[in-house]
Amino acid sequence: MIRRPFLAALALAGAATLLAGCASPSTGSGNGTAGTGNGSSATPVVEQTLTVFAAASLKDTFTELATEFEESHPGVTVSLNFAGSADLVSQVTEGAPADVVAFADEKNMEKLTDSDLIDGTPELFASNTLEIAVPPGNPQGITSFQDLAKPDAKVVICAAQVPCGSATVKIEEATGITLTPVSEESAVTDVLGKVSSGEADAGLVYVTDVEAAGDTVEGVTFPESTGAVNTYPIGVVAASTLPDLASEFSALVTGADGQKILAAAGFAKP
Repeated sequence: MIRRPFLAALALAGAATLLAGCASPSTGSGNGTAGTGNGSSATPVVEQTLTVFAAASLKDTFTELATEFEESHPGVTVSLNFAGSADLVSQVTEGAPADVVAFADEKNMEKLTDSDLIDGTPELFASNTLEIAVPPGNPQGITSFQDLAKPDAKVVICAAQVPCGSATVKIEEATGITLTPVSEESAVTDVLGKVSSGEADAGLVYVTDVEAAGDTVEGVTFPESTGAVNTYPIGVVAASTLPDLASEFSALVTGADGQKILAAAGFAKP
């Protein structure tokens, strides 16, 4: 009478122990698999910085394109360096690290391709035309390229080695009008800054610069500008440590999304 309940209880306890032993490995394995799925099997994000040198006139559009590129490439930061194209060429020639370069004219790109500093063939992605920028209200009454030669007009232009300056020289030669600027700047954005601040009565910049400046300046178009259109090339630097990413950024600029952003800023097709 005493032994039978004891044996029954012992059997039940053994069964419970056996079930617990079977369940324990299964539970542990499930937790381990989940941990592996959430951790070790996931591909880690590699932090990389893509350096892009671009002409000053590309500041707004390339800033937007860089943001789009970063969003589609987790872990990648696009570092932008904007300056006059001639200055950028000097920096790359002197060994400044860059992955992509984009200039406001083909002449400056040729300096790098001739020195074998560009990988492959650069692609043309946009064109731009000069326009006269004047302060709001146009106090000097500038209405033509000829008006820029007025003795009392304080005019600012780009230096001749800068694409916007080279275009200015072409127009001077074509019209026979020689300008006497109060200063020659190394970047088109510097010209625009002097006009918007009231330091100059007029400045020769790009159509896109006038567009981006909003109400800070007014634009005066002139027919002679069509004789000095600048075409923009982009290329991958031969010394780039991220050639694949550099090629992808270049493809973004030349592709449909890039062209849409450039067109919205006033750039024309190359």
